[in-house]
Amino acid sequence: MSLSADAAADISHLRPGCFKLFDSHCHLDLPDLAAGHALHWQQAQAVGVAELLIPAVEQAAWQNLLEMHALQPAWHIALGIHPWWAEKHDLTHIALLDQQLKLHTAAVCAIGEIGLDFALPEATFDKQQQLFDAQIAVAKYYAKPLILHHRKSQPQLLAALKPHQFSKGGILHAFSGSQQQAKKFLDLGFKLGIGGTITYDRAEKTRNTVKMLPLDSFVLETDAPAMPLAGFQGTINTPAQLARVFSVFCQLRTEPALQIAEQLWQNTQQVLKLSA
Repeated sequence: MSLSADAAADISHLRPGCFKLFDSHCHLDLPDLAAGHALHWQQAQAVGVAELLIPAVEQAAWQNLLEMHALQPAWHIALGIHPWWAEKHDLTHIALLDQQLKLHTAAVCAIGEIGLDFALPEATFDKQQQLFDAQIAVAKYYAKPLILHHRKSQPQLLAALKPHQFSKGGILHAFSGSQQQAKKFLDLGFKLGIGGTITYDRAEKTRNTVKMLPLDSFVLETDAPAMPLAGFQGTINTPAQLARVFSVFCQLRTEPALQIAEQLWQNTQQVLKLSA
């Protein structure tokens, strides 16, 4: 049986309370999860997920996320404009983002989900870049880390961060790639978001990177309701699946599972500036 199939079949060793996990990227507010978010959270807690981060995708989501965080402080939030929604926004929305940060600085732990997606039509690139640059400036002013989205755009992300001399780090969401690609972001204070990709046998390059880099390079994520794990294609992803991501991650590492869980927790707290 393959590594991914093993992990999909068996998480019985992840007893409630045995490991404390943090889902660093979960869209609990999106329609596929929102109606049942209380049940999804209960199921996630049952397998050890103690906290999670909900990143916004558009301005219309910001107020709801603030209310969700007030309801459940273990649901941390990031505010920003995702490149998929760039065409609906302009710089007036960046002014609104600035206003939200002024009013709710303590409640918002990061700016995100933001980034560049060059798998989208070329006609969107200029708007994506304009909004991305403006959001980096907001993050720098308020000393907030970034939650970065990327597709075919890692060099451009790095090029955009450089002139801002951005030093607050963040999470490179849905990392897939080589050690060399990873190191460029690690050197800027970013952690690598590792999710369901590593449950697929074809993800050899990413799994080798997980094996080789220091343990303090990583955080775990689901990207629920998207990015289903191997064996769960065609189903809605949920934060409870983080236990399976963790199971595969442990199989790729040599350290004891408890040490891995503790370091991943510490990594997430540190990069999101949630710990003292």
